[in-house]
Amino acid sequence: MFSTVRYFIKTSIIFLLAGLVTGLYMLFAKNYLNEWTHPELVSAHTHIILSGSVMMMIMGVALWFFPRPEKDDSLYKPEFILASYYLMTISTAVRFVSQVLSSIILPDKILKFFLFISALGQIAGLIIFFISMWGRIRSVGSHLREAKGERF
Repeated sequence: MFSTVRYFIKTSIIFLLAGLVTGLYMLFAKNYLNEWTHPELVSAHTHIILSGSVMMMIMGVALWFFPRPEKDDSLYKPEFILASYYLMTISTAVRFVSQVLSSIILPDKILKFFLFISALGQIAGLIIFFISMWGRIRSVGSHLREAKGERF
């Protein structure tokens, strides 16, 4: 397993832990403090788990398991994959913090700006990653078995 894969997977685990702690707090606040969870905190919890943990785990495992890029694959560039990692990591963290802060204080223009920019960063990170990986989504040998009539 090479370093970029480890970055995706370990960051995914850290985001999962942040999401679990946030969810535990929301459960405690609802059941013991009789406080209903602010919608921004629910959104922060959802995005840190789904975008931060699940998507980054999928991205890391895909990077690890998919066939190597073909020599003439002009879309796959390791530096783009690393850029997508940083975009996803920074954007997800900024989005999480912005939404947590928005649930505590009245969101102002700066928080809304950070929230919007971080959401754009997450989208850009995913697009860059999957464009780079497009050529690696191919059959390696299974098309020969399918031609012989084998079913999977």
